Amino acid sequence: MPKAKGKSRRQKYSYNLNRKRLYRSARRRAAPRIACSHIRHAWDPTKSVAQNLAEMGLADDPNKAIPVPKKKLLGMEVESDGWKQGKKIVRKPYVVNEMEYEASLPEKKSNTLSRDLIDYVRYMIQNHGENYKEMARDEKNYYQDTPKQIKRKINVYKNFYPEEYKDFIASLKQEKMDVQ
Repeated sequence: MPKAKGKSRRQKYSYNLNRKRLYRSARRRAAPRIACSHIRHAWDPTKSVAQNLAEMGLADDPNKAIPVPKKKLLGMEVESDGWKQGKKIVRKPYVVNEMEYEASLPEKKSNTLSRDLIDYVRYMIQNHGENYKEMARDEKNYYQDTPKQIKRKINVYKNFYPEEYKDFIASLKQEKMDVQ
């Protein structure tokens, strides 16, 4: 296969590039990004991973942090290594405190239903009540859902928004009372 024209010539040294800056930026890009913001802000790039984590009061090796006791065999005594963890000085305790506080916060419910699905379910319940066969024949049933599919969508809506569903049903009952 023929080579592309102009690719075989020798590369010339570019005097206009700042090699020191290029090297530094390449190193910065190559270093992994720490996902936890608390650790990232307290991180010291001049120190090793073990030193950084020790300063923050975090364990770099879980096996050393919480050693597994060796089981004794029948009739034999197993010698312990005599390895005991010395006191480590935690210079950055705020990192662990911030992480504990963040972990104690209740998890935000991120999964929701689309506005279209909510409107669709409300329309169907408002016009047809619990009659799923009638809902399946409705003109607004664009996707031609079967009665069971519609029932499933309504149940999903009930599970996601139970209070809103109860209020909606109560308002429908109130409207029926007013009409009668």
